[in-house]
Amino acid sequence: MNGQKNTTTLIVVAGSIALVLILVFGTIWTGRSARADTESAVRSVSLLYLDELASRREQVVAGNMKEKEDVIETALELMTEEDLSDTAHLQAYQAKIKRLFKLEKFAFVDADGVIYTSMGMQTDIDQYRFDYLHMEGPEISIKNPESADKKVIIAVPVEMTFQGKELTVCFMEIDMDEMLSGVSMAAQADGATYCNMYTGDGIALTNTVLGGLAEEDNLLEALENAQFDPGYSHAGFVRDFTEGNSGEICFTYNNIRETLSYVPVTGTDWFLTYLIRESVIIDNISAISSGIIRRSMIQTGLTVLVLIGMFGYIFRQARRNAKLTLADAENRVKQEEMARQLALQDELLAQKQQQQEQNRMITALASDYWSVYYLDLDTDDGVCYQSHEDLDSGFRVGDRFKYLASVTAYARANIREEYLDEFLRFIQPENVRAGLKEQRVIAYRYMVRRHGRDTWEEVRFAGVRHPEDRNAHLVHAVGACFVDVDRETRKSMEQQQALQEALKEAESANRAKTAFLSNMSHEIRTPMNAIIGLDSIALNDTSISAQTREYLEKIGTSAHHLLGIINDILDMSRIESGRLTIKNEEFSFSKALEQVNAIINGQCRDKGLRYECRTVGQIDEYYIGDDMKLRQVMINILGNAVKFTPEGGTVSFLIEDVARMDNKATLRFTIRDTGIGMSREYLPRLFDAFSQEDSSSTNRYGSAGLGMPITKSIVELMNGAIEVESEKGKGTTFTVTVTLTQANHPGAEPGDIELRPHEMSVLVIDDDRIACEHAEVILGQVGISCESVLSGREAVEMVRMRHARREDYNLILVDWKMPEMDGLETTRQIRTIVGPDTPIIILTSYNWEDIEQEAREAGVDTFAAKPLFAGTVMDEFREAFKRKNARLVRETVDLKGRRILLAEDVMVNAEIMMMVLSMREMEVEHAENGRIAVDMFRSHEPGYYDAILMDMRMPEMDGLEATRTIRELDRPDAKSIPIIALTANAFDEDVQRSMQAGLDAHLSKPVEPELLFETLENLIR
Repeated sequence: MNGQKNTTTLIVVAGSIALVLILVFGTIWTGRSARADTESAVRSVSLLYLDELASRREQVVAGNMKEKEDVIETALELMTEEDLSDTAHLQAYQAKIKRLFKLEKFAFVDADGVIYTSMGMQTDIDQYRFDYLHMEGPEISIKNPESADKKVIIAVPVEMTFQGKELTVCFMEIDMDEMLSGVSMAAQADGATYCNMYTGDGIALTNTVLGGLAEEDNLLEALENAQFDPGYSHAGFVRDFTEGNSGEICFTYNNIRETLSYVPVTGTDWFLTYLIRESVIIDNISAISSGIIRRSMIQTGLTVLVLIGMFGYIFRQARRNAKLTLADAENRVKQEEMARQLALQDELLAQKQQQQEQNRMITALASDYWSVYYLDLDTDDGVCYQSHEDLDSGFRVGDRFKYLASVTAYARANIREEYLDEFLRFIQPENVRAGLKEQRVIAYRYMVRRHGRDTWEEVRFAGVRHPEDRNAHLVHAVGACFVDVDRETRKSMEQQQALQEALKEAESANRAKTAFLSNMSHEIRTPMNAIIGLDSIALNDTSISAQTREYLEKIGTSAHHLLGIINDILDMSRIESGRLTIKNEEFSFSKALEQVNAIINGQCRDKGLRYECRTVGQIDEYYIGDDMKLRQVMINILGNAVKFTPEGGTVSFLIEDVARMDNKATLRFTIRDTGIGMSREYLPRLFDAFSQEDSSSTNRYGSAGLGMPITKSIVELMNGAIEVESEKGKGTTFTVTVTLTQANHPGAEPGDIELRPHEMSVLVIDDDRIACEHAEVILGQVGISCESVLSGREAVEMVRMRHARREDYNLILVDWKMPEMDGLETTRQIRTIVGPDTPIIILTSYNWEDIEQEAREAGVDTFAAKPLFAGTVMDEFREAFKRKNARLVRETVDLKGRRILLAEDVMVNAEIMMMVLSMREMEVEHAENGRIAVDMFRSHEPGYYDAILMDMRMPEMDGLEATRTIRELDRPDAKSIPIIALTANAFDEDVQRSMQAGLDAHLSKPVEPELLFETLENLIR
């Protein structure tokens, strides 16, 4: 019996010890497990919010940089030729840009590395990291990266010339704090989170590394001393920085555990980083866990003491009563069960406290948001994690709701009507899933009406899992937040408005200049018409004396010189507005050179100069380029050489073939004279408009200062270069280099019609822009001048304008299938303008047999299949030309006895025109203005007048209104009588207005008599 009691006692003692050990070690194990679970949860939540916050701030930084790039592009668009005229204008322009866009520096760099600022020139180009000689696109770099005073440099390549220097780069300098405006770089108040910006090589843009913890000045160097968690490494982190990849790393630095998320900033080698010191958060949570463990240990100790007392009592009672021992054993089991329940209760309390800490951390990370919600897209359920601080009736933290119905109700109550429909489409679950399929965050910005004012707000959705972690990339749950973006939106709108206003001012100034030149052209050409006309009539009088004839010839020469100045001014206007174009057509270089030599030889002979022209190397007979512009360049420079060389001097012209490559030939023209020369100080201003070395040059040599600027602009449009060397009193040397395409000029076959592509003008009509560009390239290869339009309606207007100028196209190519007006209807309308002479070819990818008869009736000459080839076009044109050969020589009417109504308010011009018309024995009736012309036409029977010559600018009723009035009269000849504009308005828009008013032709003053007679012969029936 005693043996059994001893055995029972040993078993009870051993069991008690085991129970105590289980309670102690179980409590320790539970605490450690809770700590490990807490660390894992902290890391998961940290990575989720770090990615979202880093991505959002990266968008702010990228937006800031894009905004600055837009600023520099806009600043360059606002730049005018006057701003580059001299140093004072350039510095004034730079100072204006700095004030307008609040920049620290706005500068240019030339090819020698000299920096031009609003304060003067600098030579410290080595402090900047961009390559000013080989920059291909916008670049962003850091100035003074190793110092605390860092500057952001945004540079773009430019191509412009300033005082003879080639400007290669334009850049702006911005303080780093200004560049990073809108991105909070401050740490949280508890020191747990840090935001920072680094370059790709690890330099901190905000002058702190790892939140100020690191002793090193470089992030990459600092992390060499860190211990990385499994799955992360220093080499992988360096590789991400080098390759511009986003990601995150977990490591321990100086015994502090940290998590770093990094995102590359678009357009730079920078990285935006968010750092969470897990040690700080975990230590706070560990304090809670340690408290739990201490309380558990105290409870375990108390339990052990109770058990010891209980066991002592049991031992005493065991001797007295075995039944009491059994009862004590049962009580002990109950006590153990109660202890387990208490431990479980403590564990649940610890988990609840941990959840509260996590919620506080989420609230801290979402401090930039008005409200944060968790949404289950599959079940349409939502939970509020942070309430909307600007809504009195919004959800509170922990509230559950139906997502789509609740957000729709919020939208209808708050969002402005113009944004409502788009917002409701954006929040649909299928649209959210589609947007987050590849992106981490999507957003929509809108305006709300709240508290009596309009404000900008933005909703953002982020998947709770990264795209690569989702099954089949499907989004099931998202985090949604509402953000106040009113300040940054309004700032962006203000800057955009400023840019738009600056652009409008520039456009308004350009339009005013164009209108001024148009008015001046009219005002000058009107008296010039009288001068040249009277001079021509007087010279035809055989009774004048030789001395009078000499005077009249000098008057004519001076008048044509003044007309040349007017044309130069108009050329400068077209150059400045970008409307001057270079043709690409085959031309005879030998004939062009022959014409130039004939003009210059005559000028030298009259002035007593010796002129010599010679060629070196292989000079071809034909090239492809712009014959007229090339001759203008040669004549301008040679004409100046003759003008500024005194009698007995020499002018020489050397043409050299200096290089050939890829079917291109580079020609160099060297023009030397022994004239008065120019000073070295004046040479940088030689190509400035209206620039002259001294005031006496204008009176002595008759120079307006426009020839050289026009010449330089033409050479640059031809991708060439012009250089000048000169010395006062010793002469000047100009060197012009242009590259022309070699022409494969075949000989004509026997019996074939000789076609001169460089003399042809072709119109291509196709609604496919690519097809038009292809046609221009193909036809340009054989030297054909080609224009294109994208619709039949535009084509009819262009044909009408060219016909009015008496410059009809040689060939018209029309696409069959076009919207609104197809090729057949376009052909019909063109035939009513140009008649049957101009060949029209239909271009089509379809079988044209079904429409051939209808096309022939519409006026189509032949067909060509797509794709277009130059040989095919030439062959079809040649065939059409042969079929029309019988019609090439048009019969013209006899102008003798024809009655002409002349509307002209300037009496001198009217008398001249009547004398010109009387040379062909025509009868002329004069009307002093448009109203009188209408009354005279209305008062006579139909067919009384054969044609009307209409001035455009007249008092009471101008020519356009008079023409429209005549065309609207209800009489048979109102629509058919030829009405020809005689006007000083010579711009294309003037011709367009004339055609719209119903005129048949547009002749610019001064009018050449032969051109006027030819026009009347062609229009009078």
